[in-house]
Amino acid sequence: MTEHSPNVAIIGAGPAGLMAAEILSDAGYAVSLYEAMPSPARKFLMAGKSGLNITNMREGEAFTSRFPSVAPMLKTALGEFGPAAIAEWMRALGVEATIGPTGRVFPVQMKASPLLRAWLARLQSHGVQLHTRHRWAGWSDDFDMIFDTPEGPISVQSDTQIFALGGGSWKRLGSDGSWPSVFAERGIHTEPFRPSNCGFIVDWSDRVRTEFVGTPVKNVAVRFGDQTSREEFVVTDRGVESGAIFTLSLAVRDRVENNGKATLEIDLAPDLSEEALVSRLKQDRGKQSLSNHLRKAANLKGVKRALLLEFGGLDVSNEPERLARLIKCLPIPLAKPFPLDEAISTAGGVSFDVLDDQFMVKEQPGMFCAGEMLDWDAPTGGYLLTACMATGRAAGLGAVRWLRSQV
Repeated sequence: MTEHSPNVAIIGAGPAGLMAAEILSDAGYAVSLYEAMPSPARKFLMAGKSGLNITNMREGEAFTSRFPSVAPMLKTALGEFGPAAIAEWMRALGVEATIGPTGRVFPVQMKASPLLRAWLARLQSHGVQLHTRHRWAGWSDDFDMIFDTPEGPISVQSDTQIFALGGGSWKRLGSDGSWPSVFAERGIHTEPFRPSNCGFIVDWSDRVRTEFVGTPVKNVAVRFGDQTSREEFVVTDRGVESGAIFTLSLAVRDRVENNGKATLEIDLAPDLSEEALVSRLKQDRGKQSLSNHLRKAANLKGVKRALLLEFGGLDVSNEPERLARLIKCLPIPLAKPFPLDEAISTAGGVSFDVLDDQFMVKEQPGMFCAGEMLDWDAPTGGYLLTACMATGRAAGLGAVRWLRSQV
C-alpha cells in the first residue's frame, strides 16, 4: 500500500528527531515522526535513570572545545542552541534545571520521564503524528520511504526527509547501526562506527575478577597522556568502565587503534605527595602485614590495595621509594574497548563532508541528517545530548528553509 504523508517525515524519535519535529511543527508544517521501537526516546529515558545529565553550563568555546576536531557546522549548531538555551527550553516545558558542582545540568526532578512527557505532549498539541513500530527499511526507486510495520511494508511519500537514526550502540533501545548499508546503496558515504565513552578490557587475575567486580575505585587521579580525571571508575569482570574511564576514553581508544594497546596511570593516593608517602612507608611496620601497613601508611585498602598488588606492589613491597612511586603512578594495561554495542555512544556515521551547512545531504536535496548518526565524538557530561538536540534543531531549521525555497 502507499500512504501520502504530510509535508515532512522524520525518521527516529530520539532527542534529535523530536527537536527537528518541534522546529518544523512550530513553523506550521505537518510532521509525521516514525520510530522503529514501541515507544519513543528509549535511550534518552535510559540515560535519565540515574539522573538526566542533559547539558553542561560551560558556554561558547569552553563548551565546543570539549569536542575533538569539532566540525564548523556542529560548532555553529552548538553556539545557537547551547547550555543556556537548553535550560530555557526546559523551563518552557515546565521543567526547571539544576546545576551540579561540576557544571553538569539536570532536570530538577533528575529523571528523564517528566521532561519527555511534557515534550511529547507539546508536539502532539502542535499536530505531530507519532508512528511507532515503523522500522525504516530503505527507499523505493521513486525515493519514497519504505517502512516495515506490524501490518506489513508500507511506502511513504514526503516533501522532505529528516533522518535521526542514532549510532551503533544500545541495540535493544533501538540504535542498532543497521542503516549505513542502506545509505551506501544511495551513494551516501558513511564512516565505520567506533566506540565513544566506553570501557576497556583488562586481563584481571582470578582474585580481582571474583572479589572486586562492580566495586567503584574512589579518591584516585586517573591519567592518560596530558589528561587527568579525579572521577571514580568501576572494576568489572572484563576490565574498567564508568566515570574517569569514559572521560578519557576517546584518547585511549585512539591509542589502542593505533598501537594495539594503551596504559592508564592511576594515582591511588592523590592527596599525598610522593615524598610524604615515602616517609610514611619507611616507618617500621614491625609485625604488621603488608595489607595493614598499606592501610595505615597510605590509606590503601580493598580494591585500591588489590590494584596495587595486581600490578607490581608485591615486587617492591620492601622498597619504600619504589612502592611510593608505584602508588602515585600505577600502570594499568588496557586491551581493546568493550564491544561496540556497550558503548555509551559511537563515532562514525554520516560524515559532515556529505552535508551542506544546513545539514542537508548535498547529493540528495530535501534529505537531512542529525544526531548521533553524524560522525562526531562527544565526551560525557551532557555534551552528547546537547549535540543531538542542537543538530536536530539545525536540521529542522535547514528543512524549513529548503521547503520555503521550493515554493
